[in-house]
Formats: sequence, structure tokens, C-alpha cells
Amino acid sequence: MTINPIIKAEGLVKRYSELTAVNGVSFHVEEGEMLGFLGPNGAGKTTTMKMIQCVSPKTSGKLEVFGMDVSVHQREIKKYMGVVPQENNLDPDFTVYENLRNYSRYFDIPGEEAEKRIEELLNFVQLQDKKNAMTEALSGGMKRRLVLARALLNNPRLIVLDEPTVGLDPQARHLIWDKLRSLKKRGVTIVLTTHYLDEAEKLCDRLVVMDYGKILVDGEPGQIIKDHIGTGVVEIDNHPELVECLQKSDSSYEVMGDIIVIYTNDPIHITDQLSMECSVDKMTTRKATLEDVFLKLTGRKLRE
Repeated sequence: MTINPIIKAEGLVKRYSELTAVNGVSFHVEEGEMLGFLGPNGAGKTTTMKMIQCVSPKTSGKLEVFGMDVSVHQREIKKYMGVVPQENNLDPDFTVYENLRNYSRYFDIPGEEAEKRIEELLNFVQLQDKKNAMTEALSGGMKRRLVLARALLNNPRLIVLDEPTVGLDPQARHLIWDKLRSLKKRGVTIVLTTHYLDEAEKLCDRLVVMDYGKILVDGEPGQIIKDHIGTGVVEIDNHPELVECLQKSDSSYEVMGDIIVIYTNDPIHITDQLSMECSVDKMTTRKATLEDVFLKLTGRKLRE
């Protein structure tokens, strides 16, 4: 039996006048999977999310959600989808409870059932004691949890989250992480964008790295690190004689300002080699991370 992916994109393109924001990307998301989109500002992540959400029409290519074309079946797709946008777009004129109750009406959820779901969700995101508070009185973390609760009111099969923990303190971030893991255990499919690479590495089954509208990498976090960096990183101070020494070896390295970064699967061998052949006595050895991959693929230049 063949199971169709929850999301399937083939040659997906989005243009704004002369700007090509998404340039022929292809990817899929399986049911129950948590997929993370990474990339610098302007890489095309949020634009891709908006096309999946059926709020921004694609220019060309193929994009299906739940096996339905996003250009034709927007209403049916949205019925089974929950969205956590980048901004907290809660209604400031309503209480926590009223925000959820009013939102439930968009999905024609009967009153008694809506009450039940609201109670369950307020408990789920730990906001039961803030039920009657105005949203403007909530902390940033509370607002983010309320937006998540709102996205779950229609019992979605797919949740799309754009920077779900941006600006939150560590405690609030970890609480959101716990809730996303809990949802995944229930079989909910989750797609998220994030600039927090530790978040992506801890939560996601698979990652897509985008830049300039294209997909650079698609794979499991651990495998991506292994394929592009290795298991370890050795850092040494940048001196011209060290660069000259490294050029004579078969080491994979990059010069990053005052630091030389060496990627390796055998840090001990590299440090021994540097000590003997390059007369280096001060080195830092650490485990390779997703941040190393991100910077290697997308560069260190600041994006606005």
C-alpha cells in the first residue's frame, strides 16, 4: 500500500515581480514527520510556508497538501491545518478564552465541543489560570503558547509553525518543544522554520536548508552534519604560516577571520598532526554541530 506524503512539492516557484523568492524547489513531508526549514533571512522559507498555508499563490510548479492542489482546494486544506505565524496575531480586545472561542467559530465547531477543546488546550499549554486575562497582559511566552493552542482548535493533521519560539526565554522555549514532541507522538505532522539551530537539531526528523530560493540540503540532522562537516571541529588561531602548513596537508579547513576551522572525523589525528607538523600548541576541539553546516553552506555574511 502506497501512502501519499502529507505535503509534496515539485519544481515549486514563487516570483514577486523581478524577485524569485522560491526557485524550483522539490521536497516532501511524510505523515507524522517533523520537518524543519533552515536558512538565512530572505532564503525563501516563509514564502514556502505561505504557499503551503494557501495564503500565497504559487507562480508555477506543483504543490499538494493532503493530496490536494493548493491552487484549487484551499478551503479543504485549511480545514485540516493549524498555523502558528511568525507574529502573535491575537485579538487584544478579547480575553484568552474569548480568542479561542471566537476562533472556533471559523471551523463551525459546535459550542459544547468548542468548550471541551478549549479547556483541554488551555491545560495542554498551561494557561488555565490565565483563561480570563486579556491577551495584552500575557508574557511573550504565554502569547506564543496561546497561538499554539489556537492552531490546535480544529484538531489539525498538519501544523505549520513559522519561528515558533522566537524571542522566548529558555524555559518558554523548552515548554513549546515539549508540546511539539507531544503532538508528534500523537501522529500530527509538523513543519517549522527556525533560526535556532539547536532547536532544529533536537526536534526535527529531517531538515531542509534553503538559500536564495533553492534547497541546498535535505536530510536527517545527524547525517547532514556527518556528510558536510564530519564528527569533529578543531579551531586554531589564524596565522599565515599555519595556513601554508595546512595547504600541504589533506585537511578540510576554512579561514574565518582570526580563526582557522578544520573539519574532521578524527580530531585526535588532526591535533597530533598540527602539533608535530605545524608547531601548533593551542587548539580547541569540539563536536561538530548543525551551526557548522549552516555557516559552511550559507556563509557568515550578515543578511538583513
